[in-house]
Amino acid sequence: MRNQADRIIIFDTTLRDGEQCPGATLNIDEKLIIAKQLARLGVDIIEAGFAFASPGDFEAVKKIAQIVGTEDGPVICSLARAIKADIEAAAAALKPAVHGRIHTFISTSDIHLEYQLRKSRAEVLAIAEEMVAYAKSFMDDVEFSPMDAARSDPQFLYQVLERAIAAGATTVNIPDTVGYTTPSEFGDMIKGIIENVPNIDQAIISVHGHNDLGLAVANFLEAVKNGARQLECTINGIGERAGNAALEELVMALHVRRQYFNPFLGRSEDSEAPLTNIDTKQIYKTSRLVSNLTGMLVQPNKAIVGANAFAHESGIHQDGVLKNKLTYEIMDAQLIGLTDNQIVLGKHSGRNAFGTRLKELGFELSETELNKAFVRFKELADKKKEISDWDLEAIVNDEIQQSPALFQVELVQVSCGSNAKPTATVTLRTPDGEELTDAAIGTGPVDAVYKAINRVVNVPNDLIEFSVQSVTGGIDALGEVTIRLKYESRVFSGHAANTDIIVASAQAYVNALNRLYSALQKEVKEEVTA
Repeated sequence: MRNQADRIIIFDTTLRDGEQCPGATLNIDEKLIIAKQLARLGVDIIEAGFAFASPGDFEAVKKIAQIVGTEDGPVICSLARAIKADIEAAAAALKPAVHGRIHTFISTSDIHLEYQLRKSRAEVLAIAEEMVAYAKSFMDDVEFSPMDAARSDPQFLYQVLERAIAAGATTVNIPDTVGYTTPSEFGDMIKGIIENVPNIDQAIISVHGHNDLGLAVANFLEAVKNGARQLECTINGIGERAGNAALEELVMALHVRRQYFNPFLGRSEDSEAPLTNIDTKQIYKTSRLVSNLTGMLVQPNKAIVGANAFAHESGIHQDGVLKNKLTYEIMDAQLIGLTDNQIVLGKHSGRNAFGTRLKELGFELSETELNKAFVRFKELADKKKEISDWDLEAIVNDEIQQSPALFQVELVQVSCGSNAKPTATVTLRTPDGEELTDAAIGTGPVDAVYKAINRVVNVPNDLIEFSVQSVTGGIDALGEVTIRLKYESRVFSGHAANTDIIVASAQAYVNALNRLYSALQKEVKEEVTA
């Protein structure tokens, strides 16, 4: 990849840095689902996890390496501290991938050296060189990151990068770990590295940045202008604290403004060739998938993928768009995979037509998954005359991307009104197959349902977020419910869709409780094994 200076390499870290966002924890199967979609999206590198961090992370990296890391698939990467055990774990997990990369890092800022590492500059210099060489002994593709580079002494940073490249690093990543820099500063930093690291021509310059000041995307675009050729980003910009640079914003900025960026990549200004390998029509679907599985909702005014990104309420704007879209839209919604809400199937549609349409929408389902989704489709078709692509997407997301099937909702019944006490009766099927029924009174119907469910499940938790969104317009629209609940210091999410939002609320809550219950069961098993 070092010689591809005329295009931008997209390094996706949704499954590693993105998952570090509080409440965004994913299980192995969910990570694999996202990794497959990232491959369809066309990302060049998938940072699948931190193999040494936990047995679950190791297995996730290994499974993604086996299934997604094919000959024509993306590079599969694992993060590793500049420690031998980390590097060995990364190498072992990545072994099944045709194209693997070890990404090792160590802090270089004085504040990190003094308070976190408690090491001298000389020690860090030696460790970086030794560990990059050690990673190189396992595979050719090695990336090195000087953590907190944005706050590091430039002269020391140049030394570390020179040693890392000499030891075998093929990519050097410059992270703004705390989201501190401004665009001009970040651009100057990349320029300084190119001018002061003698062997920089032997490696690709990458950038990684957080959005604490809302400047991550702007910083990256300035870095591109000054020589960076790999961008480390996440879907929907999820990640620690305020998140990472958003993949969809970077890709579309480079696409819409390619005439501006072309000269910085040595192309003619009028070149229409894409600056990345991303299939932009997969962007919206990928955004929705990550949002559903992580429980991290996309704000309506989010650039590119927000619900309002292509909406116009101002009369002046509406008039202009009706006459010519270019008056107030700089890109076509279809470019990111948004289609008109066309009616594609109905209650008389067969399984073959249903499966064919899902394939056209980019879903690859197993026979079992297709059968489950088709049952849900028929149930919905009896309630709705018109089934849209968005409805189909919601069905698939709701039916095949669920939490462990431990507790299952069998019945939800509520009584409420202006002069009545909201009361709910629920029946759940327990992991042992027993059906348990209980009832509760709440401040509203959903609160009553949740209290009744808690009486059955009996797992303490705090509901910290509840959100309802309509999939389509109309009174018969599917309602999507996303909830997040907290147990001790951990957050678990749940998602469900139904034409009855009370039922969807119950299912979403049980999905989250299943994730929590599964995690508690796993801890008990590990304690017994130990």
